[in-house]
Amino acid sequence: MSNRFFFGGSDTEDSGEDSLPYPKPLARSAFLTPEFDPHTYLSTLRNRHQTLEDLRADLRSRSQDISKELLDLVNDNYEDFLSLGGSLRGGDEKIEEVRLGLLGFKRDVEGLKRIVDEQRNEVEALVNQKREIRKQMQVGRALLDMDQRLGELEQSLMVTTNGSHTEDHAEGMDRGFSDSGEESDDGQEGGISVARLSRHARQYLLTERIMRRIGLTQPFVAKQETRMSKIRNTILLDLGNALKQVSGQDPDRMMRILSIYRDLGEWQDASRILRERKP
Repeated sequence: MSNRFFFGGSDTEDSGEDSLPYPKPLARSAFLTPEFDPHTYLSTLRNRHQTLEDLRADLRSRSQDISKELLDLVNDNYEDFLSLGGSLRGGDEKIEEVRLGLLGFKRDVEGLKRIVDEQRNEVEALVNQKREIRKQMQVGRALLDMDQRLGELEQSLMVTTNGSHTEDHAEGMDRGFSDSGEESDDGQEGGISVARLSRHARQYLLTERIMRRIGLTQPFVAKQETRMSKIRNTILLDLGNALKQVSGQDPDRMMRILSIYRDLGEWQDASRILRERKP
């Protein structure tokens, strides 16, 4: 009880109100904590033997004491407050200097930003230009590859630039395209080489894919349609001669020739030739 209450009056008095125990005054340090919360603080006073009205009176007295201390503090330091206002004179000029400095810094930053944006746009333009040049180089290589393949096909098929067959090709057709009487790839002497026909067809289809990848509307590619058509007709002519010459006793050779027709998408032409063959 001694830590919560104190006794009023003199030691000689044995009775009366002053001899009754009173709650200790509210500790000032409890209000100075950074995490002070009124509700939490009041909840700690639930064991304080004091009426609500007495508690309000204590808090009101504490508030008046604080207000008086604040007033005394202002009165004691009144001259210092006045000198503080005098020391702030001329601050507008300093503020203006700072403002002008900030404006200058802002202009410098905007100038640097403008330069960076210009350089960035220039770099983007150069990157796009480089990308376009690389794309054109790839198209150029593809065009050269396509033209080289067309030339090799024309040379191998002995097709002239005007689309006609050379005399050597005509003679080769008459003798079955046998090379100096040598046997063909499948052992049939005097027959057209199926491997050679297949190689021509694959080369033609590869060249056709290159042209489609470049774009059939590309001017140089569009001009090669005539050459491609003549090469295709020549391949189909050689395939037709080979299919007419194949023996019924050699179904493997016939299937290989028909597979070339299938790759070229010319099943109807193969069917027509088979129907026209003599039994």
